Amino acid sequence: GDLDKVVNLLLSLSGRLARVETALSSLGPHAPAEDKVALREKQRLLVAQLEDAKELKEHVGRREEAVGAMVARYLPAEHLQDYQHFVKMKSALITEQRELEEKIKLGQEQLRCLRESL
Repeated sequence: GDLDKVVNLLLSLSGRLARVETALSSLGPHAPAEDKVALREKQRLLVAQLEDAKELKEHVGRREEAVGAMVARYLPAEHLQDYQHFVKMKSALITEQRELEEKIKLGQEQLRCLRESL
């Protein structure tokens, strides 16, 4: 459960940071200074939050290793490999699911914009 939450947090923060950086780069030279300052402050906060989330992931990783060592004492080798594969794939699948959801959301937004432009 913690792994799910941390991976989702990392993905969410990364996405938000990317959107802020895109907004910053799309600001023209005549954009109000307060807009730039606000976006830079938001960027700074998101970078700090992303670093904190990475530390959380490292902590969860250490806990995962400790739990894995404990589980290894009680499971036969075949079941232990299944458990290790499950834990490894869960994070990858969460990331892939999130990316697919973002692509669907982007596609729907593009479709909406196309319909409005017609």
